Amino acid sequence: MVPTLPADLPADLATDRTIPGFRAVVPAGGAGTRLWPLSRAGAPKFLHDLTGSGRTLLQETLDRLLPLTGPDGVVVVTGERHEDAVRAQLPELGAGAVLTEPSPRDSMAAIGLAAAVLAEREGDVVIGSFAADHVIDAGPGFADAVRQGVAAARAGYVVTVGIAASSPSTAFGYLRMGEQLGLTGAPGARHSLGFTEKPDAQTAARYLETGEYRWNAGMFIVRAQVLLDHLAELHPALHAGLRAIAAAWDTPQRAEVMASTWPELEKIAIDYAIAEPVAAAGGVAVVPGDFRWDDVGDFASLGSLLPPTDGVGTRVLGDVGQVLTVDATGSLVVPQGGRLVTILGLDDLVVVDLPDALLVTTRSHAQGLKAVVDAVRAAGRTDLL
Repeated sequence: MVPTLPADLPADLATDRTIPGFRAVVPAGGAGTRLWPLSRAGAPKFLHDLTGSGRTLLQETLDRLLPLTGPDGVVVVTGERHEDAVRAQLPELGAGAVLTEPSPRDSMAAIGLAAAVLAEREGDVVIGSFAADHVIDAGPGFADAVRQGVAAARAGYVVTVGIAASSPSTAFGYLRMGEQLGLTGAPGARHSLGFTEKPDAQTAARYLETGEYRWNAGMFIVRAQVLLDHLAELHPALHAGLRAIAAAWDTPQRAEVMASTWPELEKIAIDYAIAEPVAAAGGVAVVPGDFRWDDVGDFASLGSLLPPTDGVGTRVLGDVGQVLTVDATGSLVVPQGGRLVTILGLDDLVVVDLPDALLVTTRSHAQGLKAVVDAVRAAGRTDLL
């Protein structure tokens, strides 16, 4: 699994142009239950403007990628029920740029499908997987990480992006960096020594003290053939199914092959399927991601992304005129119910007011919202999910 380095690498990573032979894959799935009732299965968080920019998270993802890929270099993988919404939000994409899943089979199937289809269409291109629902700043750091990642991927590595941690967060996974690889075009690339999923606060603090750990943002850059070869070795049945679907994708047999093959595919995340075992064999590289990043995992993190609208730290996603606070500080309010929301004498609240549902909690309880979603489901209110 350890890549063999070529004698030299293409010097085509100049920052003033697109990256030849690079294709971006955007997995756009999930229900975003920790942002309920704003995010739901029928309208997940990537379809929402969560930063007040006027662009949804999906649109902002495309905005970051197009300068690196060009208009024909992005493929979105999404559920069948979201295809129309994705196409409406991204009119720049061509007919073949949206790959639809009949049901969710986790990230390995989604990314593997895109890799297999692109390999059928274009051969051994470098692909980069970037989730549709992350918030990333607009500075040069993201593009620099991608360019270094492409250089390392061309050397045969599976590459991930390590985000410089701003705090010992327990909400994110961590990756450990080893020695520098000395790759042309990727001066910051290092060996990956392994992954840790959401450690406790004491462990996270110890990680940051060493200087060897970064947040794992779930971004992967790799040659399509390298990814498929790893998949064939580690999960041969999943590999065979994806290759069969990809071979039929642009033919009249797509629906038939998809119907018979997709439901049988193994449901597994790319982290467990590829990243962890390949890292153990020395085949994963880390490039530095020196930019602001957040996966907007709950309302507490959403609140930190929005600017305060008053002198007491109130954050509003929506019409500021629909929110009044008296002797209350630090709250996040989403006023979309068509009425005035007032808060008196309570601090650090989360109030999400929609026409059909109202959520009131505290920012400290925001990560526990899945229990509310489970309770709504148990009550039979599937119309709200």
